[in-house]
Amino acid sequence: MSYRILLITFCLLFVVSSLVLAENTIKIGVNQPMTGQMAAGGELGMKGINLAHELRPTVLGKKIELILVDNKSDKVDAAVAATKLIEKDKVIAILGSYGSSMSIPSGEVANKNGIPMLTATSTNPMVTQGKEYVFRACFIDPFQGEVMAKFTHEYLKLQKVALLIDIANDYSVGLAKFYKETFEKLGGEIVASLYYQAGDQDFSAQISQIISSGAQALFFPSYFQDAALIAIQARDLGFTGEFLGGDTLHNPVIVDLAKESSEGLFASTFFAPDAPTTEIAANFVAKFKEKYDELPNAVSTLTFDAYNLMLDSIEKAGSTEPEAIKNALAVTKNFVGAGGPIIINEEGDAIKPAVIVTIKDGEFKYYTTIQP
Repeated sequence: MSYRILLITFCLLFVVSSLVLAENTIKIGVNQPMTGQMAAGGELGMKGINLAHELRPTVLGKKIELILVDNKSDKVDAAVAATKLIEKDKVIAILGSYGSSMSIPSGEVANKNGIPMLTATSTNPMVTQGKEYVFRACFIDPFQGEVMAKFTHEYLKLQKVALLIDIANDYSVGLAKFYKETFEKLGGEIVASLYYQAGDQDFSAQISQIISSGAQALFFPSYFQDAALIAIQARDLGFTGEFLGGDTLHNPVIVDLAKESSEGLFASTFFAPDAPTTEIAANFVAKFKEKYDELPNAVSTLTFDAYNLMLDSIEKAGSTEPEAIKNALAVTKNFVGAGGPIIINEEGDAIKPAVIVTIKDGEFKYYTTIQP
């Protein structure tokens, strides 16, 4: 047999084997911020996704190929990442992103192209609003804002609260709005509403006004880097009130950065490893600790659950067709994950309880659970 014939035969075998491999592979996109301001959140998210993929690498008898694209913590890049995953990589579904500001534009791309997208931790209502192909595995900011307002008023018995809001961030603006509405309905008073932009380094002017307002607590729906600076400067300037925040503050990095200034902070979140638990959650905690030599955080827990919820929906659909997967996701009623049960409502949002954690002796500790 000539060299030319051998070469042609080899090429044909390569093409055939590639086609067989492609037929036995399911591509799922992952749109996460691996660089930029929210990179730490993206890294935590990937820990949950990678563990879930390691434990469950197939569905419908086919191997799952995860394709990760870094959205660089940027709204425009998030939309570009979603477009690449759909048009170039030909994924059948997308997981992500960390950060509502990235999930809103990437969700618009996914919905326009008829590709189901499931975000684990993006809580702004606009993420799923008007998008039949976009879902989330977490509660939304109206519920989270209501939970923290009730916690402030009824558990902590506080009447005067100041707000410090990242004016350019959808998550921060939205959560502050919902907190304010509920707190005032309960009879509490918002004594100051102040603003900053992500990346600011000096918060002394805002903190001085907060102290002058007589606020008993500061609610700052920030990301942990900004929150750490705010906490340090607030304590240095003499603010002695409570620190309150949302799910983005349930991150060990804030303790690493703010040290003792973060002590006593309260945050609403999705999961606490030391909370009363189920067998599924206990197994997850054990596997996570075995793989990473640390306890799981809320972000990793929900990305773990989002991956498994997506696979469950593919199995229920019995198909890799995006529309069939979307339809299966939309009727989720009894999914039990590591972070608790998930019901998907008609808006594509998850109905699930909120966990309150606090920082005590330099570590996050479970405080209480508030049901929807």
